[in-house]
Amino acid sequence: MFAAYAAHTDPARPLEGLVLGDRPDPEPRPGWTTVTVRAASLNHHDLWSLRGVGLAPEKLPMILGCDASGVDEDGNEVVVHSVIGGAGSGSTEPRSILTEHYQGTFAERVAVPAANVLPKPPELTFEEAACLPTAWLTAYRMLFTNAGVRPGDSVLVQGAGGGVATAAVVLGSAAGLRVYATSRDAAKRARAVALGATAAYEPGARLPHRVDAVIETVGAATWSHSVKSLRPGGTLVIAGATSGDRPDHAELTRIFFLELKVAGSTMGSRDELAGLLSFCAVKGVRPVIDEVLPLDRAREGFEKMASGSLFGKVVLTP
Repeated sequence: MFAAYAAHTDPARPLEGLVLGDRPDPEPRPGWTTVTVRAASLNHHDLWSLRGVGLAPEKLPMILGCDASGVDEDGNEVVVHSVIGGAGSGSTEPRSILTEHYQGTFAERVAVPAANVLPKPPELTFEEAACLPTAWLTAYRMLFTNAGVRPGDSVLVQGAGGGVATAAVVLGSAAGLRVYATSRDAAKRARAVALGATAAYEPGARLPHRVDAVIETVGAATWSHSVKSLRPGGTLVIAGATSGDRPDHAELTRIFFLELKVAGSTMGSRDELAGLLSFCAVKGVRPVIDEVLPLDRAREGFEKMASGSLFGKVVLTP
């Protein structure tokens, strides 16, 4: 079958290891099912995999891609939950996500545990549904599980334009939050407002007031601003560090003096994905798609994501 896979990894030139070509079909195994992929979406995790982060050399070659929607062996339209194993999964497998130990979704077919497929709401297209299981699920968990915000609360979303940040803007505004966003790019700030943000600012700008929670995926470049933007007792939820994980100023004094909370957040559970799918169907929320490309043009999507020139998700269709 045709696939986009990592043949080798390179921290400095990650795209050097990306190959488009034939890979073996998934092998049947007890308790697993094979999904015929109709759409799959790119995440920064795929770039990190090509850099060798979380992908051991002995696992190569590895088909990339965490997210997918498609048709299962019984002809049902489904969405793939990409977290394999771990507590509460009913599996003895160690917790991981696709492309770390198991072949990913950038292929014509992907094998996952049967418990990892959920019904695709008919309201969502395959392309829309394929955007949800990683970036949008991460944003959903950050907002509604770890930040614990309620309608009327205020949230700062750092780095509008990225997959998780865009999802947080859309989901937050749909849930009745006052959402503020930041971006270095004026066009991305305007887009964030069009998607429901109350206002958007340049990174580091002073907000109209301190917020109840901050959604942080940028890391070092915005950390100090995130901490300073919180009200006393507020919560900073972090799920990534695309600009680095070692800020110059950790702001520890402010954190303990104002009794701020810092919560790490990674992906989300199967039940949270079911909640996200239902939320999107009921509220009419649709993922923001930057571009849909055929799988044989996957390199263009990777290059666009690596350059930071996208807004929303790049979707690949086998």
